[in-house]
Amino acid sequence: MIGNIVARRYARALFALGHKQGEKELKAYGDDLAKIADVLEGSPELYRIFRNPVISVSEKKGILNKVLDKLNPSKTISNFCQLLADKGRLDHLTEIQVYYAKLLDDYQGVLRGEIVTAIKLAENLKQDILGKLEKQTGKQIVLDYKVDPEIVGGLVLQVGDKVLDASIKAQLQILKENIKRGE
Repeated sequence: MIGNIVARRYARALFALGHKQGEKELKAYGDDLAKIADVLEGSPELYRIFRNPVISVSEKKGILNKVLDKLNPSKTISNFCQLLADKGRLDHLTEIQVYYAKLLDDYQGVLRGEIVTAIKLAENLKQDILGKLEKQTGKQIVLDYKVDPEIVGGLVLQVGDKVLDASIKAQLQILKENIKRGE
């Protein structure tokens, strides 16, 4: 819980700074944070180093500088990461990135979601679904498409905090529960 509060505060502060500098900077900061978070998620050892209280701040900053040199983020993001190191908050970087991305999506009017189907959808069907959802919500929607044969048929759609489960698996489960109750 505390990590989440810390991540939100830092993400909001960085977002406010980017907002003052313009929309281009907002997006660039988000991209840079995403690159750094990908490195951390891809390297659990690095994440453990940043969490380890025995390792000194200067050692962590040395490792961080090597990562930043390879990724070449903006000066503001480099300084932001240095600040996180100084404050002992580097281990919250991925959470900060996630919350920053959410703030950026909200600012740009973008909703993210996921659609799961039993078979791969044709491209025209994907565009049709996306178009209808955008028309219904009045916002730009970005969907991730996944295939899960276990849902048997139909689809499971999650956009924002709303979920529509129109899968055959869910309908069979409802039927099973009704039979158990004797309905």
